[in-house]
Formats: sequence, structure tokens, C-alpha cells
Amino acid sequence: MSARGTVVYGIKNCDTMKKARAWLDAHGVVYAFHDYKTDGIDKATLAGWAKDVGWETLLNRAGTTFRKLDDTDKVDLTEAKALKLMRDQHSMIKRPVVDNGGKLLVGFKPADFAKAFAK
Repeated sequence: MSARGTVVYGIKNCDTMKKARAWLDAHGVVYAFHDYKTDGIDKATLAGWAKDVGWETLLNRAGTTFRKLDDTDKVDLTEAKALKLMRDQHSMIKRPVVDNGGKLLVGFKPADFAKAFAK
């Protein structure tokens, strides 16, 4: 996936992102940060993530942006429909997405991070 080492994708001011980045910093993990709000996310990257972890894992159904959608947009979700929603409104991508040398972590769970970044 990424030849740049560890890349953390998300939104700078998200509380979950702040926790994840604080964990990474405290454990000496070197990473690049990709902010959806300023840098966007390309269709191919999002589709690749969906292939690796499943679009259901990527879609942030708990967030305000998803909850505010019209019911017609929420029902009968398919991968194509979900990917379009996530491309159009980056807040609908669960955060963070961490590309750790081609292995993806989605969401922040300290135990998962500890396992993925064990030295």
C-alpha cells in the first residue's frame, strides 16, 4: 500500500484521532499524517481499503454525518453507494485508518495498536 512507512489517515480535530496520534507519539511510532479535510482521499485508495477490510468496516455509521443523512441514503447500502458517500463526505470514513506498511488498522483500540506496533 504505502512505500512511505506508516501513514495515519483522518481528520486533525477528531477526538479519536487525537487519542490515536497521542498513543503513537507516546510509543515513539514515526508516521506521516494525511488529513482528509485538506488532502482529500482518492477513489483508488478508498476502494483498496474496502477490498482489504470491507466497506462495512470503513463506514462510520456512528458519526453525526451518517446519522444526518436522509433515510433513503442509509437504506440498501451497497459497496458502491457507501464508497461514494465516503468520497463525498470524508467524515463518514471511520477514523483513523492506519496503513502500517500495507497492513491496515481501522479505528483506535489501544490493544490493537500495541499489537501492530510491537517492537
